[in-house]
Amino acid sequence: MTPAIRTEKLTKRFGDIAAVENLDLAVPERAVFGFLGPNGAGKTTTVKMLTGLSRPTGGRAFICGEEVVPDSVTVRRHFGFLPDVPAFYEWMTGEEYLKFAGRLYGMDDAATDRRAAELLDLVELKKAARRKVGGYSRGMKQRLGIAQAMLNHPKVLFLDEPTSALDPIGRRDVLDLISRLKEEATVFMSTHILSDVERVCDSVGIINKGRLVVTATVEELRNKYTRSVFEIEFDEDDSGFLRTIEAKPWFAKAERAVNGSPSLRVTAGDVAAARRELPALVAASGLTLLRYELAQPSLEDIFMEVVKTS
Repeated sequence: MTPAIRTEKLTKRFGDIAAVENLDLAVPERAVFGFLGPNGAGKTTTVKMLTGLSRPTGGRAFICGEEVVPDSVTVRRHFGFLPDVPAFYEWMTGEEYLKFAGRLYGMDDAATDRRAAELLDLVELKKAARRKVGGYSRGMKQRLGIAQAMLNHPKVLFLDEPTSALDPIGRRDVLDLISRLKEEATVFMSTHILSDVERVCDSVGIINKGRLVVTATVEELRNKYTRSVFEIEFDEDDSGFLRTIEAKPWFAKAERAVNGSPSLRVTAGDVAAARRELPALVAASGLTLLRYELAQPSLEDIFMEVVKTS
């Protein structure tokens, strides 16, 4: 099956600085792909090359099997794009804006009217369709921008930092919408907000200093970067228990969990030995056990480790 998005050694240089270097990507159809990286890693530069807004220094990019070149009109029919800071004619209503965008796409009036009504309902702006965009909240504008990007039934949707400036309610609404969009299109979401990726993305790519470090599903990353950390919490003082496990050959370190929790985070050099011995040591301590688990790394933990070592 042809990937919805594919790149071959895609590169963008600004003088001696490589903003993106030798990027090889293959994003499948009908998926939400999270493109992660710290600020300045090359995310927006990549999106601009994929959408034909910036000419690459080297390499090639393909959308639905067709090569992206700056003057190609046909390839642009395959995708929609929401920039990180979308601009609107704020004197227009939401409905007028979509109809205006439809004319730019070359859609006839009847098709535009039907699609605009359908999308305003999808992004939950039906009741605000005849209000001026200038009175919309930031979250409403983001949803209107997504509706505009979906207007011509694209097979691929590019979203550049779609939730970066939203409040919690606006973020929730936009993420709920994104999770539904893969029924219609492949979603390529560039972001640095890791909790958003954990919530909606099927797979991720992490870029740092212009280079792609890893691509995998979130579950594959968790399995690869599984930590040998046990979180243990007692109802009583655990200093005696801590002294006991510090003497064990598999013990590496212990620390308190963050955010004021009394949980003890125990890192084991030999996780198999720790899993065998810790339950018996807990029972022998005579303390009241409140919680015991082998901690799963968060995407933030994995991201920090990947970026630090790349």
